[in-house]
Amino acid sequence: MNKLGIFMNFWEKDWDADHAKYIKKAADIGYDVLEFQAQPLLEMSDEKLKSLKALADEVGIELTYSLGLDPAYDVSSPDENVRLGGVDYLKRIVTQIGKMDGKLLSGVSYAGWGTPPYILNDKRPLLENSLKSMRSIIKTAEDCGVTYCVEAVNRFEGCLINTAQEALDYAAEVDSKNIGVLLDTYHMNIEENSIGDAIRLVGDKLTSFHTGENNRTAPGKGHLDWDEIFKALSEISYKNRIVCEPFVMMGGEVGRDIHVFRDLIDNPSEERIDEEAKYILEFEKSMMKKWNM
Repeated sequence: MNKLGIFMNFWEKDWDADHAKYIKKAADIGYDVLEFQAQPLLEMSDEKLKSLKALADEVGIELTYSLGLDPAYDVSSPDENVRLGGVDYLKRIVTQIGKMDGKLLSGVSYAGWGTPPYILNDKRPLLENSLKSMRSIIKTAEDCGVTYCVEAVNRFEGCLINTAQEALDYAAEVDSKNIGVLLDTYHMNIEENSIGDAIRLVGDKLTSFHTGENNRTAPGKGHLDWDEIFKALSEISYKNRIVCEPFVMMGGEVGRDIHVFRDLIDNPSEERIDEEAKYILEFEKSMMKKWNM
């Protein structure tokens, strides 16, 4: 059975928070995986990293990590100082994940998160810079046992990898056993002609999978066709993690960065979001059962 996970910033408005609290909460609700932003790892001592890993092991939670790369560390940048600074920054993050015996880093981790503030008629030069950077970063990932999973995101959050095909092409050019592809239903709803076809296209190269509604609320509460989605996952015999990544609260760093300018659920207290997290878990379990996953 696929491991089911939840993203910590379903609850929190800032990217850094009390990780121990949410490791326990995810376990108490019944999840297998807790995912959170990787940047705070750079501020943690080795002792802190080990304590979080020990807690996660104790309660049966796998930790996975995501990243929206600060443009100051854009590894696709035409500015060589920025690009090389980004390579060093990402290698340090991967090393911290490796210290926790972590297996997965995903997200917009191959370019700065966001779109260029200038006219872009040809993105190949940026792509070539990203690939040059990644061929260096991936060696650190290989040494640390971390899979570096590139996520196809919508056109408003990035320009290099918007579709399943672009993610596959990128991974093929890096050519490492430690490069993977992540698809996200929210982004696919914007970019793909068919979500099911995109999943089938990636097939056994699909390393991780994010769920979220058309408006990034809980699956099953918008207009996405979840039968199509889980049917396609079943058809490719997908066995890896399914992590839900809803963002429903206005305010804080998360509201600013994700562009949430109104609460997407009524009265989003911690207790209310706990209820939604329980609902998501049961919804996804029911879909997996329906489609024999």
